[in-house]
Amino acid sequence: MITVLSRYTISVVLISISTISPSLAQSSQIQINSEIVLESTAAHAGTSIRGAISVQLEQGYHVNSNAPLDESLIPTVLNLDTPQGIRPVGLVYPEAVLFEQIGLVEPLAVFGEEFTIGFTLAISKDLSVDEYTIPVTLRYQACDETMCYMPSSLSTTLSLRVVQVSEPIVPIHSVLFAGLSFDEQIAITRSPSHTPLQEIVSDTRRTENSSIDLLDQFTVVSTTGGYLNSEDFLEFVTAAESGSSERGWFEGRGPLSILIIVLIGGLALNLTPCVLPMVPINLAIIGAGTQARSRSRGFALGATYGAAMALVYGVLGLVVILTAGTFGTINSSPWFNLSIAVIFVVLGLAMFDLVAIDLSRLQNKFQVRSSGRGSFFIAFGMGAIAALLAGACVAPVVIQVILFASSLYTTGVTGALLLPFFLGLGMALPWPIAGAGLSFLPKPGVWMVRVKQVLGIFILGTASYYGYLSYEIVSNRWVDATEVTDSVKAKIEAGWYDSLSKGLATARTENKLVLVDVWATWCKNCLVMDQTTFEDPEVLTKIENYVKIKFRAEDPSASPAKQVLDQFGSIGLPTYAILRPPAKDPDTS
Repeated sequence: MITVLSRYTISVVLISISTISPSLAQSSQIQINSEIVLESTAAHAGTSIRGAISVQLEQGYHVNSNAPLDESLIPTVLNLDTPQGIRPVGLVYPEAVLFEQIGLVEPLAVFGEEFTIGFTLAISKDLSVDEYTIPVTLRYQACDETMCYMPSSLSTTLSLRVVQVSEPIVPIHSVLFAGLSFDEQIAITRSPSHTPLQEIVSDTRRTENSSIDLLDQFTVVSTTGGYLNSEDFLEFVTAAESGSSERGWFEGRGPLSILIIVLIGGLALNLTPCVLPMVPINLAIIGAGTQARSRSRGFALGATYGAAMALVYGVLGLVVILTAGTFGTINSSPWFNLSIAVIFVVLGLAMFDLVAIDLSRLQNKFQVRSSGRGSFFIAFGMGAIAALLAGACVAPVVIQVILFASSLYTTGVTGALLLPFFLGLGMALPWPIAGAGLSFLPKPGVWMVRVKQVLGIFILGTASYYGYLSYEIVSNRWVDATEVTDSVKAKIEAGWYDSLSKGLATARTENKLVLVDVWATWCKNCLVMDQTTFEDPEVLTKIENYVKIKFRAEDPSASPAKQVLDQFGSIGLPTYAILRPPAKDPDTS
């Protein structure tokens, strides 16, 4: 007799799902808390005042020190954007500790989970009495025992009161400042051999702006990303040159056609590896709720299950569109894929009765007397879980729908917010019918045991796939930054440009197409592409007459990388873009 799910298994599934959120948060952005203080309540003009920023990371994480042993790693840097009359004159970084990271021969020089950076501000004697707000930015790259993550920035503000000489100054945070070695602070000089910080920032911004302004003059012909073998890359270049870039699913289609495509896409989600293994479980839940072979009750339970799917996709779509978030983070998380693998292993073993799973008691536990509302509650919950699990392997469908809906919404079409809901509705369509049909299924027998075992093999195979996918995602982050840098240097020596502005200027002058390769030292596929595809003689011949640019985006969220990646519509690295220079003015020619 086929085994139905128990309260224990539902708990396992729900607990596994609930543990996904923290992991996802860690993979997309590591939690970091900070507090910035001064040594006194105010300061007098013509004096100096000390300050400190205390930082606390999530457990298990560190950040590179201000002087990493590996020059390819990103140092921790504190920047104070002070107004005129106030200037930083010294920084006190904590003492670095050596940290052994798996896969690396040499240790990393890092700051621990909790550290404090001190600074000294000099106040001009001519500064007016007032309260000043100073923007503060901490640039850092976090690492754990297996990998270093994308660099990021923490922004905060510091308020400094400058008061009359007659007003007393009250010391505060004495214990904190007593623990900082200001006698050993790193001086920030303004000698002729050193460019002032404000001038460095100003010059950098001018360079960034000139690159972005120049990029705006070019036409983005086509973009792609990720690892591409030689054949795929050649197809990408050929399509861009012929102007036959890949057409979007919804491009040039009317509203009715778009709705039909979305509904069919949602319907197809039920056939994905993330949903199929849940089918026997879901049928057991809906079947357990049918009473006295009631077709109407089965239909209602199936509809409840489907409604949860539609609601989840509708809500997720609203969140992504309204917050301008990037969909796909879940699919790229090794922890999420590993969680799915664990869930499917448990469910697969249950199909062979190696794990005791009995759902029949679950309905009795939650059922409210004769009303049967417990069954609907369980059906709704499992529908929501199935929708979330489906998201792990239907990213292409969901991304197309959400990107298109987001594009429509930005043009003022508010109804586009409903498209993700229709995707879920398409996924929900078969379940009311399945619920009604369950009232008339044949009686359980040996044939159902065999079906259950076949499904068990399929579920375990799916678990193996997601386990391997999780390993592959993690292993792709094990990359030697020095090896990536050396690979890029070799390409530059071979004729690639390492400056976006210089490369674009050359392309405009010579009227040539441009190939931009966006890379970073933490990007393993960037290295693999350099070692394989960009060494293929056929590929080299194809792009021989291009102006080829290596653009480094170590921190995709920082300028100018963010502007460039936004213009290319990139969601990850490596990113490749083919650009066409602006048409030359005949008179100028």
